[in-house]
Amino acid sequence: MTDLSERGLTRRALMQGLAVAGTSGALSAPAVAQSTAAPLKGNICHSVARWTYGFLSLDALCALCRDIGIGAVDLCGPDDWPILKAHGLDSSMCNGAELGLEDGWAEPANHDALIGRYLRHINLVADAGYRNLILFSGNRRGMDPEAGLAACETGLKRIIGAAEARGVVLHMELLNSRVNHPDYLCDTTAWGVALCQRLGSENFKLLYDIYHMQIMEGDVIRRITEHHDCFGHYHTAGNPGRHEPDDNQELNYPAICRAIRDTGFDGWIAQEFVPSDKTPAAAAEALRAAVATCDV
Repeated sequence: MTDLSERGLTRRALMQGLAVAGTSGALSAPAVAQSTAAPLKGNICHSVARWTYGFLSLDALCALCRDIGIGAVDLCGPDDWPILKAHGLDSSMCNGAELGLEDGWAEPANHDALIGRYLRHINLVADAGYRNLILFSGNRRGMDPEAGLAACETGLKRIIGAAEARGVVLHMELLNSRVNHPDYLCDTTAWGVALCQRLGSENFKLLYDIYHMQIMEGDVIRRITEHHDCFGHYHTAGNPGRHEPDDNQELNYPAICRAIRDTGFDGWIAQEFVPSDKTPAAAAEALRAAVATCDV
């Protein structure tokens, strides 16, 4: 994200402005109708994952975001950024440097390729005015978790200085290995926090995916409260099923988002649920409802 601190702004202040503008019809993004949504509170910086709304064109998704008051689209690469900029939206979590979810930093044989890709991408992200860049541990493949931790530490120390110099924050995502990503290594908060502590840099954080960690360990609010200093970004989705974060699933998202808010977090909370109904009108209303649920 553009360094707003130079203008005396924060992401939260930007979102408050977007919320007000969105409900007044003052937004000028292409094809945006005047919003009929209730004003957002401005305490949460809302985003949505590109891939879960991949059945819409990026232009259409951006227009929907502007109408709702969402300030960013998550998991976008360089080819997408010009469209986001045209709509006045942030790229809240950049991607495109990774080799994939399964081949990550835990495998030393991947390091040279990953380092080259990430050093290039760190510059692309910074030059575009963005801040967050995703990465993955990869799979265990029989590896002892401690060996994987040491390998990730060794590899990431070769790029963390570049991230610090350019103001880019690297985020390793916590994923479940029980349902969606069998054998993934960074599948518990404790493992991720240990890596965070070893690297000891404000430019390395964890992407705390609430859906994934509910599957692996639960106790979500306690972990957010105790380890929020290691969490730089959040993803949402209902469990079970990875659908809307509504009252048909087991996670209490208003309470979770209040806990995140109360830590002083001013980064992005990205909706990463798969709409139950992908027809455009129903999916749009699902996203609007999800944002309202999390807007505490």
